[in-house]
Amino acid sequence: MDKIRMQGMRFYGYHGVYPEENKLGQQYKVDVELHLDLSKAAAEDDLTATVNYAEAYTVIKQIVEGPPFQLIEALAGSIASRLLDIYTSVNEVTVRVTKPNPPFEVYFDGVVVELSRKRDV
Repeated sequence: MDKIRMQGMRFYGYHGVYPEENKLGQQYKVDVELHLDLSKAAAEDDLTATVNYAEAYTVIKQIVEGPPFQLIEALAGSIASRLLDIYTSVNEVTVRVTKPNPPFEVYFDGVVVELSRKRDV
């Protein structure tokens, strides 16, 4: 299966369990991998035969910058479900959400949640 990867997208959101996270917010990093057949797009140079990643970016941005989720697992799940709903040519999607600054004293690059969802056949 072919893939489109959208890597290193950064958005400001207000997700978290703690009230200060919902009030102050922080930057989130999102990576998305779309699995689909790109043979027609490659052969015909036709945008309608692929996923317009500018549009997909807008969908992802609206979710991350929209109403807050308590868990980044729920945020990633919402992104995956929405992309599968909109883009019927996508067979599987992998979403990776990084929360770089959890609200407790830690010394690492952030917490990352990665989930994959497949289209129900």
